Amino acid sequence: MAGAVVRTVSASPSAHVGGQAEETHVPLTAADLLASHPWQASPLGPPEAWDPALRATVDLIVGSPVAMSLAFGDAYTLIYNDAFAVILGREHPGSFGRPAAEVFGESWAMPGVGDVIDHVYRTGEPFREAETSVGLVLRSTAGEPDQAVFTRGCSAVKSSDGRTIGVLTVATETTEATSRLQSLSELTGALASALTLDDVARVALRYGLSAFDVDHVTIGVDDASAWRVVRRVRGELLDEADERLPPLWRRLPLDSPSPLAQAAVSGQAAFTEDGQPLRDVAADRHDQRQRAMAAIPLRTHSLRGALTFGRRHAHQWLPAERAQLDAAAELIGQAAERARRFETQHGTAQLLQRSMLPEHLPNLDRFRVAARYDPGIDGSAAGGDFYDAFVLPDGRLAIVLGDVAGHDMHAAALMGQVRAALRALALANPDPVVVLDGLDKLVGMLGTGTRSHELFVTVAYGLLDQRDGRLTLASAGHPAPLIRHASAEGQHATVGYLDVPTGTPLGLGGAHRTMTTALMPGDTILLFSDGVIERRRRELDDGLSALAKSVSEATSGDPRNLCALATSAVAGATEDDVAVLAVEYAVSPSRAATMNVPPEPTMPGRVRHWMTAQLTAWDVPEAVIGAAVLCTSELTTNALLHAGTAARVHIDLTPERLLVSVQDSGTRGTVTRAHTDTLSSRGRGLGLIEELSDAWGTDPTVRGSTVWFEILISEDHPE
Repeated sequence: MAGAVVRTVSASPSAHVGGQAEETHVPLTAADLLASHPWQASPLGPPEAWDPALRATVDLIVGSPVAMSLAFGDAYTLIYNDAFAVILGREHPGSFGRPAAEVFGESWAMPGVGDVIDHVYRTGEPFREAETSVGLVLRSTAGEPDQAVFTRGCSAVKSSDGRTIGVLTVATETTEATSRLQSLSELTGALASALTLDDVARVALRYGLSAFDVDHVTIGVDDASAWRVVRRVRGELLDEADERLPPLWRRLPLDSPSPLAQAAVSGQAAFTEDGQPLRDVAADRHDQRQRAMAAIPLRTHSLRGALTFGRRHAHQWLPAERAQLDAAAELIGQAAERARRFETQHGTAQLLQRSMLPEHLPNLDRFRVAARYDPGIDGSAAGGDFYDAFVLPDGRLAIVLGDVAGHDMHAAALMGQVRAALRALALANPDPVVVLDGLDKLVGMLGTGTRSHELFVTVAYGLLDQRDGRLTLASAGHPAPLIRHASAEGQHATVGYLDVPTGTPLGLGGAHRTMTTALMPGDTILLFSDGVIERRRRELDDGLSALAKSVSEATSGDPRNLCALATSAVAGATEDDVAVLAVEYAVSPSRAATMNVPPEPTMPGRVRHWMTAQLTAWDVPEAVIGAAVLCTSELTTNALLHAGTAARVHIDLTPERLLVSVQDSGTRGTVTRAHTDTLSSRGRGLGLIEELSDAWGTDPTVRGSTVWFEILISEDHPE
């Protein structure tokens, strides 16, 4: 809001009537202007000749703390007080004693402005308006209007002989109340898309700082044996990447004397206007500096918690502000309760889904295997996509990717049965035709037993001979795999879909046939579910082309990288589950090392020393070592900080590239991580990985998530 006391004004009253005078900074009050204005040249005449009623009205206006103005005579000459000067903004003090039409400019002709004054003046009828924004144009600066709202009342001013001589306007600004209602509406909209407690916390913290202009906001919820609490302090440097990351929760004992815990337990709001509300529980200097605090409980049926809002200076929590705090807490509490239900359902579905998938894939000398599964819809329902890879007794590698139609527990259960049966059949006789025929009979029997004729299961199953790269594949109605052939440096790889006999989906009694091809060193084969390539209102060929293009342009044939690229190759959202399995025939065996990292503050430093020593012993170029160690340190710190549990660092080196992965082994507390594909690194870590690596991504696992990056090694450098 523009100030009205200190302005750049003319030192001479003649400047108000068109004269040119020297400008100086002088604080002028309405009383100063009243005494110095050249009234002799105005319609009011000299003050000593004013009607007693006019004199009394002017004295009332100038002495009132409420915004008042008088529009006198047919020209509506303005006389106003200091409070009304705030409404006039940049037009003050030059507006004093000038016709209202000149002061308000184009606004005077707007409905509800000049016409209201004119009507009251002509008829003598009083006027009251609940809300107006007359001051918008006047208070604007650089073309940006202030969002000011007022309640306004106008009444006729009579002279001693009963004539109407002007219009008195009394205005009360209600901008703050209007702003509070608008902010609550914005809060409601933001919370509508908050699925997890992390999401709710981010919205609540951001809203608290902006809506109440406080220095300190905290939200806490019950978590079995403790309170989970996260705080935001004014002045924290958070960029866009930080805003997407999980908040940093900490734990407080249930019997904590903190205002947050006390409000959550009692269900009663508490307000401190001046004191040391966090003296006994201060975690740092930010807590110690709080003098005023409001603690508002989150009142829900299944969740206990509270919000606190702190100020570094004494503050009186007025009734209107308390009402807004209570309304905000009601909205945030309801959103937190919904989020907890979602996380419970989401966690159950994802745990069921991933517990049916292999937790570890084979670790082979010449064949590197990676897979990725992303749930469709909103991730709160189990699905039927699955993958598998296992080594048979004869040394061949069996690779599988299947799709059971549906997004419910029934689909997930059927998927588990098919996957278990496939392994059993492969151990007895791994021939692809024999295995698919056996699965066909199983699915048919399950359909009969459940009296369901809507079972739809597709599977691609192959055997890879590790001695020569020969691959034998069969398909039961599944999309054909994509093969990526190695290419010369600087050129895109060549890709193509294998001509596998499609066959019929399982349970329909159809025949299945095989095809055989040979993988060459540097080749990678990609099996995928139809959720990768299918989109609504898009041709299937468009999806196939987009996937092929993305794979051909990949920086390398690394299977982890290709799995990440495949899941995002086709533009647009999919409602289906997505599963990808990739196998690379390495040009030469890789060297690997693993370090288990306990959740201790000193571990990032130890990881740096271990990794530097390991890569140096392998003769990795110094530039690659420096970039890899820096990125790994950031990711390790993040895993320990955000997941709160042990981590696992794995490095895999070939002559062409260095692959590093950091896997956390769980989530903070007992809350399920909802967005496992979000890079949980501070903005600096995210920027480092994007800048220093050739490819990076995140993979969900049965427990926690894995963040990885790849750095290519130039042929000019020895391994």
